[in-house]
Amino acid sequence: MRAVATVDVGAIERNCRSLKKRVGDGVELCAVVKANGYGHGAAVCAAAALRGGADRLAVAAAGEAEELRLHFPDVPILVMGALTVQELRTALDAHADVAVWREGFRQVCSQVAGELGRMVRVHVKLDSGMGRLGERDPQALLELARACRDDQRLDVAGVWTHFATADEEGDSFMAEQLARFTPVAEAVRELAPDCTVHAANSAATLREPAAHFDMVRCGIAVYGLDPFGRDPGERDLEPALELHSYVADVKRFEAGASAGYGRTWRAPDDTWVGVLPIGYGDGVRRGLSNNGEVLVGGRLYPLVGTVSMDNITIDLGSDTDVEPGAPAVLIGAQGSERILAEEVASRLGTINYEVTCGISQRVPREVIA
Repeated sequence: MRAVATVDVGAIERNCRSLKKRVGDGVELCAVVKANGYGHGAAVCAAAALRGGADRLAVAAAGEAEELRLHFPDVPILVMGALTVQELRTALDAHADVAVWREGFRQVCSQVAGELGRMVRVHVKLDSGMGRLGERDPQALLELARACRDDQRLDVAGVWTHFATADEEGDSFMAEQLARFTPVAEAVRELAPDCTVHAANSAATLREPAAHFDMVRCGIAVYGLDPFGRDPGERDLEPALELHSYVADVKRFEAGASAGYGRTWRAPDDTWVGVLPIGYGDGVRRGLSNNGEVLVGGRLYPLVGTVSMDNITIDLGSDTDVEPGAPAVLIGAQGSERILAEEVASRLGTINYEVTCGISQRVPREVIA
């Protein structure tokens, strides 16, 4: 195939076991599989995470919950994002928990619950400093939680928040958020003793045991990617995804000959150039033009010229034994060399999340054990 992303579900299982061991007994692991499992494939990754010890699943959108429910009829699913009334119906049809932080939406949940004839599980959310979804006023959140508790159609299943700087080691803002959230969580638990308190994403899970509470929500770490942008192996995480292509052609270039749109690269000397049938239409970002590397035959070669929609070119040097058909790796290992998603992200000035989420649906995912 011109391009394929391999997904090692065994690595996902082992990552989840490692995370479960880190948080210890009594703390649940919620595997976040939104955005098609961070580009890895939602259903297959969810199954692997559950085999590795995950207790629940979380997504951002109602449609994601609907898809997962087809595969996992009995697993608790939390929809963390904002929902329209129609999306709420979709989420509740999938028997998913939903997030609530406004009285108006609480009333909508109650109304739809009445129409469906069943109780709706809600997680009230405090905006402790992320500045996105959530109620900023702790007292208002407690009033909301009380209203949910007093509504026979609603069940206060959880209270939660989200950290803004957990992946920035040494910062103090995460501690501030934790200090704001903890007393609110305790107060909500008094109202609803069986509710689940949760706050930690992958970074907070790895960084701060005080943030673990009853459950941690791990996304990026489940896939073996480091939330701090370093080598995942430092935290006993195994990258699950590799991105492969192949050398479709090898061409002789004389000094001064150019490759790609805009002639942004010209051969400084006589050289050989390999052409790979993969490009930004597959998720190889244009920012890697003259700024990336590709593994062929266990050796790193520079990506030269402008990344186009369907092709990239690499400089093979003045003397090469690379021939058409040679396997190529853009993310992953080959021989003793490897290219981490974190390294690609660093070149692009972004994060590993965006690198894997950006691999397009044109690229098939091949599951390996």
